[in-house]
Amino acid sequence: MKFAIVCFLAFIAAVSARPGEKYTDKYDNVDLGEILQNRRLLVPYVKCALDQGRCSPDGKELKSHIKESLENYCAKCTDTQRNGTKRVIGHLINNEPELWTQLTHKYDPDRKYVNKYETELRTVKVQA
Repeated sequence: MKFAIVCFLAFIAAVSARPGEKYTDKYDNVDLGEILQNRRLLVPYVKCALDQGRCSPDGKELKSHIKESLENYCAKCTDTQRNGTKRVIGHLINNEPELWTQLTHKYDPDRKYVNKYETELRTVKVQA
């Protein structure tokens, strides 16, 4: 009987884990173009991510997933988030290299993950 209960609990845990789970899409409608075109809007997001400033609710959400997203190439991202991530990283690489350098030092100091993004997005003209 105990074995059956353990098996049942293991089954419930496996089913509820939902490996295909995505990050919340609550902030998918944020206007990235407006943020990327206005340094006054962009810098606070970067400072939030760097633990150098206050975080808006969407900045907090973003910050909570940066490391994992880098490591798994945005596997839990929605399509909108994946495209937005490429757009933002491309903008930082091509237009704000000092901010990009600060972020890479914090989130990928060994540059295990960012090289893929840099190679791909340095050659692409990313519009703000």
